[in-house]
Amino acid sequence: MEKEKILIVDDSVLQATQLKSILDDDYDIDIAQTAEDGLHYASTENYSLILLDVIMPGMDGFTLLKKLQEEIITQSVPVILITSLSDIQDEQRGLMLGAVDYITKPFHPLIVKARVNTHIKLYRYRKQVEQQSMTDQLTGIANRRRYERYSIIKWQEATRLQVPFSICMFDIDNFKIYNDTFGHPAGDKVISAIAKTLTLRLRRTTDFVARYGGEEFVAIIIGGNSQSTFGHIKKVRQEIEKLHIPHASEVGKWVTVSVGGVTVIPKSDDDYSAFLKIADSMLYDAKRFGRNQVVWCDNKMRLWQEKPNNKNTQSGTKQ
Repeated sequence: MEKEKILIVDDSVLQATQLKSILDDDYDIDIAQTAEDGLHYASTENYSLILLDVIMPGMDGFTLLKKLQEEIITQSVPVILITSLSDIQDEQRGLMLGAVDYITKPFHPLIVKARVNTHIKLYRYRKQVEQQSMTDQLTGIANRRRYERYSIIKWQEATRLQVPFSICMFDIDNFKIYNDTFGHPAGDKVISAIAKTLTLRLRRTTDFVARYGGEEFVAIIIGGNSQSTFGHIKKVRQEIEKLHIPHASEVGKWVTVSVGGVTVIPKSDDDYSAFLKIADSMLYDAKRFGRNQVVWCDNKMRLWQEKPNNKNTQSGTKQ
């Protein structure tokens, strides 16, 4: 079983090494000797607990704690303060800022292990509950709440690394007619079947799929330019059509989806919600142009449209 990861942030090599030796057998330990390094580590790795010394040169532990609480990617990671026995006011201030506990110097190994073990267990339990609350009960994939959290984290990551970020919206065509014709239980099976296809076709570690609500799904894809991502999503749409789920004859032989998306290399002043609206607009165009197709664009508003006869064209500006 993989060990839980703990980050120790302490400018004292002796103190950090002592803590590491106490915990090393049970946990995977990283050490940062400055608050700045601690913030970097915490933002790029998945830790189950942070042990934070209050008194450090430059940025102190309180400032780092406040920054950790403000960042979406780190705000749920529990922080235990390292204090001296006489630092009652420091303990109070840290707990008010969001620390979950404190460990006093000099260290008592059994107390350190007990407090760390308690908060690791609480963190695991909270993550399990959180995972359940962020899973769509019908399909088993991520729900909208999880998507909203994930999208912000990955948008910030793509901005920092300057890599392409794609937002993709899927909507089941004429779903109300399907429900009215075949009934809601059959409609639920359609939603589940499409969710399964999406997760099978968007399965890279940089892909993310969620149920956005009702008959809509959203996907986030990291990497790949507009044209290549457009081509990949066309294949995904085609796979859904190839499920050959019968639809009402007056609207089409099979259940299909319309898809809209946008690819952008985000800049620091770009607003994620603005590009989500563009993806939604592309989805609207896919519906307006005849459904069962993909319409895509990039941040320069160049448009890629999959025609109903599967001949694809690219125009320079969005129509």
